Amino acid sequence: MAIGKLYIGRKVRELREANRATQGQFAERIGISTSYLNQIENNQRPVSAAVLLALAEKFQIDIAELSAGEGDRLLSALSEALNDPLFETYSPSLQELKLVAQNAPGLAHALITCHQAYRRNSEQLASIDDTIGRGASFVETTPYEEVRDFFHFVDNYIHEIDTLAETLAADLGLGEGDNHTALAAHLEQRHGVRVVRGVAGDEAIRRFDPRARVLTLNPYAPAPTRDFQLALQIAQFHAREEIDRIVGSAGFRTEEAVEICRLGLQNYFAGALILPYQSFLKAARELRHDIELLAARFGASLEQVCHRLSTLQRPGQKGIPIFFARIDRAGNITKRHSAAKLQFARFGAACPLWNVHQAFETPGRIIRQLAETPDGVRYLCLATQITKGGGGYRANHPRYALALGCEISYADAFVYADDMDLGNRTAFDPIGISCRICERTKCASRAVPPLKRKLIVDHDMRGSLPYRLSES
Repeated sequence: MAIGKLYIGRKVRELREANRATQGQFAERIGISTSYLNQIENNQRPVSAAVLLALAEKFQIDIAELSAGEGDRLLSALSEALNDPLFETYSPSLQELKLVAQNAPGLAHALITCHQAYRRNSEQLASIDDTIGRGASFVETTPYEEVRDFFHFVDNYIHEIDTLAETLAADLGLGEGDNHTALAAHLEQRHGVRVVRGVAGDEAIRRFDPRARVLTLNPYAPAPTRDFQLALQIAQFHAREEIDRIVGSAGFRTEEAVEICRLGLQNYFAGALILPYQSFLKAARELRHDIELLAARFGASLEQVCHRLSTLQRPGQKGIPIFFARIDRAGNITKRHSAAKLQFARFGAACPLWNVHQAFETPGRIIRQLAETPDGVRYLCLATQITKGGGGYRANHPRYALALGCEISYADAFVYADDMDLGNRTAFDPIGISCRICERTKCASRAVPPLKRKLIVDHDMRGSLPYRLSES
């Protein structure tokens, strides 16, 4: 099989750093010169077939792991940006986009950032009077969006934090068992923090008094939530230096973004502490990704399990490439990550044909769907509803739908695919990413027209939509 040119410098560098090798040591191990390795890591030269085979042999990794991931996410975001009518005179080919994503990722990121700012500015201008609009200032990326993109483009996997948490989990004997006792004991013995139950009327899930060294947990919160908050408190002590280093090198523009990212990394550490990488990956394979059994084995929530499955991207020890999202009842995607080819739209709502919306109609069940996107890629999609909070009848109980899935080539690793007709193409529902960029011309569920198609209005004929779409 012929292997095309691959510019995977970041992946090679991550693999080398994961093995704690210098460029000279790593280059010697795979049989190339240090200068060639340096050029590969800086995307100045592609990796050859011989280098790919050497990486697979020496580090027991799947060649497919090296050729997918970051490029797909960047390519998807870049394609969505260039589909905006702003670029109506320019329609780059897929090959052109791939060349930019592979050879000039910095330029691609800059273009995506500019497009985000352009859209926000346009939306602001459209919502106010023209006179006022002419004086509106340029709108920058929000701190939340800046942090979301940080995690998105590092594959939602932070090696230093993940391994730090895994080492501590092994020391504390965490994983399958009573995590609460071990976590609370570590806080008291190592950090002098006493854990107490909250009082009636205090709605805070977690409250820490740094002077009294007292951590108060809401007694009505579910057990997995309380354990997670203990782990998050440990993150603030145990991972502080590593988190500060990562945040400091990320180049965020505002202090808000810095603090949001710091909290995100603390949450990441907490999840990795409760669900240690290697033991969780092993259990996921043994249980064939049965999320209910995984939650029961590790004493975690379904959301914690689904989120953790999407972070199993350690070089040389990757899990199944999974997409994960959390959606509220209004259709807003409040969490998102994809290690698969399916990439969530950065603007607009999710496709109405996606089974995640049906989860609210059947609480307590895991819904399955075979789906195909316009590019011909087929997926196994899972969805289930969860309810947040506690505190009794009068308390607020937000409801969300969790979406989880993989490309159909990995479906055999999931218990949910056992009785499904994976070979029957007609069994797959046609879904898109977002109506605004979906090119399907005959979708009765379309909410808005695609950005780059002309509308044809026929006053003498009405179909499921009040317009037809041009073919080009």
